[in-house]
Amino acid sequence: MTGMSTSGFGLPIATERDRALSIFGQVMGLVAVTCGFAALGAYIGKDISGLAWIIPWFGALACIIGLNVANSKGKRQLALTLLFALGLLLGVSIGNTINYYAQTQPTALYQAAGATALFVGILGAGGYAIRRDLSGLYRIAFFALLGLLVLGLVAVLFQIQGIYLLWAILGLAVFGLYTVIDFNRLRRAGQGEVIPLAAGIFLDVFNIFLFFLQIFGGRN
Repeated sequence: MTGMSTSGFGLPIATERDRALSIFGQVMGLVAVTCGFAALGAYIGKDISGLAWIIPWFGALACIIGLNVANSKGKRQLALTLLFALGLLLGVSIGNTINYYAQTQPTALYQAAGATALFVGILGAGGYAIRRDLSGLYRIAFFALLGLLVLGLVAVLFQIQGIYLLWAILGLAVFGLYTVIDFNRLRRAGQGEVIPLAAGIFLDVFNIFLFFLQIFGGRN
């Protein structure tokens, strides 16, 4: 009788494939549900104006920190609740912006959503297909993100013509890199990484959508 081949992890190949597919399904399912909470949050926050958007944004930041701490301590239900709260609060923070485009440029919303799905789908598939561990690129992506934040601050302070388009394109490059790395990490993730990975991929999708909306909507 022919024995079943084993992987580099010492597991039968079929078993490892089933594990990987299970983890993938769980993560993407949580990303989808979190996106649903973000849509609900956008509806709730559609009438928020001025600087009030920053309150749920800080709440979302606290959720990111909290869910990672809770997950590291094995408190899965709390981490899951904080993941969904993250989506809801970020949705509330952009509710007024989404409402603006829905009323003035609805086509931009559809274009941004379609472009986001295509962009994430292609880069995510590419990252997942790469067998090499790309986690070492997180450091590069982090410093690129810091540079993007600095550029965003410059754009707000000095109102340089054309800088918002440049900022959006660079933002797509940065979060495109994060997308590749996160999906590559998903390839070898364990059960304990499901919720943090779902949060990371959701944030990739969320930011990529906003950058495409910036490009298609042309609003500063």
